[in-house]
Amino acid sequence: MDLVALTDFNLVARHGGFGKAARATGRPKATLSRRVTELEASLELRLFERGARSLKLTEEGRALHERTAALLTELDETAATIAAGGDRPRGRLRISAPLLFSQTAMGRIAAGFALKYPDVRLEITTEDRAVDMIEEGYDVVIRVNPDPDESLVGRAFLQDRLVVVASPDLVRPAAEIPAPGVVRGAGNRQTWNVVTAQGPATIVIDPILALSSLIMVRDAVRTGVGAARLPISLVSHDLADGTLRHWGDIEGSEIALWALYPSRRLLSARVSAFLDYLKLAFPNGTPDELAAYIGR
Repeated sequence: MDLVALTDFNLVARHGGFGKAARATGRPKATLSRRVTELEASLELRLFERGARSLKLTEEGRALHERTAALLTELDETAATIAAGGDRPRGRLRISAPLLFSQTAMGRIAAGFALKYPDVRLEITTEDRAVDMIEEGYDVVIRVNPDPDESLVGRAFLQDRLVVVASPDLVRPAAEIPAPGVVRGAGNRQTWNVVTAQGPATIVIDPILALSSLIMVRDAVRTGVGAARLPISLVSHDLADGTLRHWGDIEGSEIALWALYPSRRLLSARVSAFLDYLKLAFPNGTPDELAAYIGR
């Protein structure tokens, strides 16, 4: 396959047209068109549907673009790295991270990484949905207890667990009697199975507040309005100083934060550097380490 033609095809696919690609890159429009036509002929496939005023990738064209664009970028970056005489991380690094981890730790992580690797342009977006790494162009995604995915590999770098906490002023009611609660999401009555020093127990929660952020839940529960289910890393300082009281650990609530990247791609120097930086920030990956990081 002609790599020059493949590169020109990806330019046109990325910019959405021959004219736009020509203006953005300074390549002649006629050359781009000829290269794409030659590529289609060699593959015996139509890669674009050409309308009078529009250009649209065919299903085969979209698959070729998704599978080759990142690889061509890596080839360019590898060549630039070799030409520069080293393997210093450089280039753009796009990361997707969940909301709570972003709010509590990602800003400091990003700043420290940027200072250590000034040639890397770090871009971080915050969202809890399962992004499509290939389609949306992410290099790394951080996810909580991700489902198995054959197209992704990675490593768990942090552990956490959920606990039930409340203000010392809030008396825990007897079994079967609902306690006022602060929850994330839907505000329906809930039953939480917990493990305490005395053994298994059940806590019935009648939500009086339903909030969209665990930071909001923690801030609300500190006022004494109700009990809440929160990561231990988020409330360990409150438990230590007596601001909150521990009602029990949620049964089977172990949490693992994973850093994932596409398995079919070479592990670039910048991705490897970021994974190593996470390991440096959380060498043992314990909830106490995250709590200490948040508290600094």
